[in-house]
Amino acid sequence: MNNVEHAAQALRQARRDRETIGSISASHGIAGLDAAYQVAEVNVRARLDEPGRRVVGKKVGLTSKSVQQQLGVDQPDFGVLFDDMEFLDGDAVPMSRLIQPKVEAEVAFVVGRELTGAAPTWSEFLCAIAYALPALEIVDSAITEWKISLVDTVADNASSALYVLGQQPVAVGQLALGELGMQMTVNGAVASVGTGAACLGHPLRAAYWLARTMAARGKPLQAGEVILSGALGPMVALKAGDVVQARIGELGSVGCRMT
Repeated sequence: MNNVEHAAQALRQARRDRETIGSISASHGIAGLDAAYQVAEVNVRARLDEPGRRVVGKKVGLTSKSVQQQLGVDQPDFGVLFDDMEFLDGDAVPMSRLIQPKVEAEVAFVVGRELTGAAPTWSEFLCAIAYALPALEIVDSAITEWKISLVDTVADNASSALYVLGQQPVAVGQLALGELGMQMTVNGAVASVGTGAACLGHPLRAAYWLARTMAARGKPLQAGEVILSGALGPMVALKAGDVVQARIGELGSVGCRMT
């Protein structure tokens, strides 16, 4: 095995055992985004080898300009969503699948038709987006105490774990997504506030970046896929028993309880 495969195996084992590990960029000599995405791709293939597993969407991370500056990057990253990661509004979410989870409120989009071609235009992209939904992304890191570099989070599937979708889809053209206000509570107390503009200036711009990035990689977004477009405000640590509720402007609310 080379260092990419060793790093991927270490991350898989950490998540299987629910035990954190040190930075894989340091311990396994993974340097640069290309190598980090190679590690992630090894684990995507490993997940798809499990019976019944399939890819149902993508997530966009690092959509906050301040976080990008902190990590020294000028663009977001992405991760892969699998069918067993999805929950719906009001569901119980098992802590037994998580290590050190945090939650953030986001706008989710549903792709209405495949985005073919090497680089979809803005108009082609808009025609392909069917609906928006309020969403929670439960992020989780296999790296001890979330002491992650850009390489660590990309290699670890952009720190993605689970997600919760609202139940009422809304047509995208009816919303001023950049102006949406967000308030998230945990156990009834306000824990995070933000706006649509916190997500790369506008949630659709984050989703558009993803569409062009995936097309350039020869893996265009497919009809029915979910796009988690990025956090609208600060993420919040979770523990068993927490009840999370987020209200995202005209999109409505979405919530879950951690069991």
